[in-house]
Amino acid sequence: MSIDLARLPLPRCIDARQVVAPGGAGPGHWAGAPSAIRVGGATYLAYRMRRPVEEGRGGSNVVAVSADGVTFTTVWSTERAAFEADSLERPCLTRGPDGVWRLYVSCATPGTRHWRVEVLEAPDPSAFDVATRRTVFPGDTSVAMKDPVIHWWKNRWHAWVCCHPLDDPDATDRMWTEHATSDDGVHWNSHSRALVPVPGRWDSRGVRISDVLFVDEQVIALYDGRATAGENFEERMGVAVGDGERPFAIVGTDPAAQSPDGGHGLRYVSVVPEDLGRYAVYYEAALADGSHDLRVERVAAGVESVAGP
Repeated sequence: MSIDLARLPLPRCIDARQVVAPGGAGPGHWAGAPSAIRVGGATYLAYRMRRPVEEGRGGSNVVAVSADGVTFTTVWSTERAAFEADSLERPCLTRGPDGVWRLYVSCATPGTRHWRVEVLEAPDPSAFDVATRRTVFPGDTSVAMKDPVIHWWKNRWHAWVCCHPLDDPDATDRMWTEHATSDDGVHWNSHSRALVPVPGRWDSRGVRISDVLFVDEQVIALYDGRATAGENFEERMGVAVGDGERPFAIVGTDPAAQSPDGGHGLRYVSVVPEDLGRYAVYYEAALADGSHDLRVERVAAGVESVAGP
């Protein structure tokens, strides 16, 4: 399989607008990890606010809504303590064909390198109740699971979940992505490897799918990658292609996008179709002082891609 990257709705780092500013200056102050969907003419955005490790890491998840895709109003938020977590990372926001909204929350298990994913369900994003949460991707003593990307496609739910091995406590930043399916968005089947690092490349240390686009008969994965442990939190974006069942094949030999500033991190890309051939592309990007902000670009593309139900 092949794909023309110039035809895809990818970040160009041109005319981007800031959606959420970091909570402070310098490394570790990050606004981002967006998950965006468009419903009824409005854009709904879930994202993570993070602080430096000594100040509490991923402190909160937020859900907001916007009429123009740039200026958002918060409708729901939570702090890490509500999930009995040391940190919260990227949330994933979905709305199924039955109208049920789900928020998948990545939770760091206290005192460990382990992560799990819990889900909230509600008739509206403002009604999420932490007391009803259920664990959907528990991980185990050998693997941490977090940062899911979830779409309704071909009459069932598909999840691409980032996995981190726990065999070496000094190397838990390594990562790959697994694929799972579900009929209800809560109970998931056994997993299979969807994207794995390739030795000797710019992304040989880890690969994490951040969004999936369905283009004709192809499934396009946008992913975050890094080559070393030192590039943790400054991943750049790559592209892979597949059919949704077998493992993805990485496209090209270089990153498809990166920030021109700071550590060059550009990660957690989330694509929202707007008008035909036009997309809002949300992502987290490095600033010159080492902080990260959450941005959006309006991008025209040469494909009619579909993201989500």
